[in-house]
Amino acid sequence: MNAQTSRYVDAETQFLSVNGTRFAYRTIGPKSGVPIVMFNHLAGTIDDWDPSVVDGLAAQHQVLTFDNRGIGGSEGATPQTVAGMADDGIAFIKALGLAQVYMLGFSLGGAVVQDIVFKEPELAQKIILGGIGPRGGIGIRNIPGQAYRNQLRSLLTFTDIRVFLFFTRTENGKRAARRFLSRLSEKKTGRVRKVSIKSFRAQLAAIAEYASSAPPDLSRIAMPTFVANGEHDIMVPSVNSAHLMLGIPNARLSLYKDAGHGGIFQYHDQFVEESLAFLSE
Repeated sequence: MNAQTSRYVDAETQFLSVNGTRFAYRTIGPKSGVPIVMFNHLAGTIDDWDPSVVDGLAAQHQVLTFDNRGIGGSEGATPQTVAGMADDGIAFIKALGLAQVYMLGFSLGGAVVQDIVFKEPELAQKIILGGIGPRGGIGIRNIPGQAYRNQLRSLLTFTDIRVFLFFTRTENGKRAARRFLSRLSEKKTGRVRKVSIKSFRAQLAAIAEYASSAPPDLSRIAMPTFVANGEHDIMVPSVNSAHLMLGIPNARLSLYKDAGHGGIFQYHDQFVEESLAFLSE
């Protein structure tokens, strides 16, 4: 891996062959210690991570963000199951030569992280789950409908869809949405392509399968787990975060006030502080 930069917006996109398929990734932060691998949300690419979150975590850890198969700068066809995405995540980590990592999964990425630790628990030393619940969780089956309805709303109002899906409609939520989108726009060059309609539909199929699955035995997740979400998540109802905390033996939970699905971005300073404290224990 190349030398690290100090700001995520300055990080260059690198590429790694994973079982013959080229994966795009970026990395910042010190190379010492256990790195953090981050798994992104529905329709999210490496350009869609909040720089404040990545930079904050990278103050103490090497952070790696990547585009899974068929997403953003990565080649191949996007899997239509969370299990398939988890297999690619495992292969990516191993292709980097990493024996054990911290994992941070947001939304769909949090579903992928759960599947990874069920498949290969020794790969993750600790995990952070944001804006997600367990398989078969309450209301997760409504995500495709929420996505399509708000996609239309986004087109009609010329507004980024994440304003509606990630944030509350209070003045505080609207202000947080504007600041979040401003931070995402800081990177001017070297951006990857947006998620294609075909890949978006594959991700929705994966979410639908995840939502309709039988609930797992969360007690099998043995590693320390930090669960975080907004109190008013319309994508993955916040009660699912409580179910993760109650079901995973060594888990803790933070719910952020007047925040939605993107609570970890709205309260990025608090989330980073809590995450670093959790990882340092």
